[in-house]
Amino acid sequence: MAKENKINKDFPRVMTLLREERGISQKQAADELGISQPLLSHYEKGIRECGLDFVVRAADYYDVSCDYLLGRTANRQSGQVVIKDMPEPEKSTSDPHSKTAMLNALNKKLITNSLNIIFDILDKIDSKGLSIECASCLSSGVYRVFRLLYSSNPRNSQNMFAVPQHLYRSRSQAVQLVSEGNAEAIANGLPLVEYKSVDRTKRPELSPEIIDEQYTTLSSSLFNLIQNAEERIRTSKI
Repeated sequence: MAKENKINKDFPRVMTLLREERGISQKQAADELGISQPLLSHYEKGIRECGLDFVVRAADYYDVSCDYLLGRTANRQSGQVVIKDMPEPEKSTSDPHSKTAMLNALNKKLITNSLNIIFDILDKIDSKGLSIECASCLSSGVYRVFRLLYSSNPRNSQNMFAVPQHLYRSRSQAVQLVSEGNAEAIANGLPLVEYKSVDRTKRPELSPEIIDEQYTTLSSSLFNLIQNAEERIRTSKI
């Protein structure tokens, strides 16, 4: 008996419709989506469920919104977030001269500059699968930090979140570990079912000297972040 697609019952139908509209074969679509033809066939028939990362990838590929793929809207572009629509970060409303605010400003700069280097390296590697898994790994950490701050006040409603309070920490940590493992596999040339591996010629050649040369204004932030992280790792008692 076919397994019902838990993502959405409309997803298989819409996926098939979009591919047929383009007039392409399952094999071509599967190759360009970075998965096998049998797996795409299972997705289109609703035999297997896909991950949300594949929904995002398919939405990008067919140039529609995730809501449209899931049958939640008839508007093909509804709900898509594009770079130009994302606002610039707002300035902090706290006292910028307090010791805590200055410490936060320093850490924010270290993390932001380090992320700029990481995402520039990902741009050069040009692997969609690797980018998705690295972003998932980083997003899981940001999600947990925000949620622990949000949940520190019991008066704050948990209706903002879909995952129950008692499950979010362990499950987001599990997702982060899986994403990290997937990213490591892709980066080291081991193909996954959903993704192609990174070509050997595109693996980044890096060293402190190369990083300092390529990212002159950002490298010191990354070096400081690494030093601070490893100091915590070495001295923490687990």
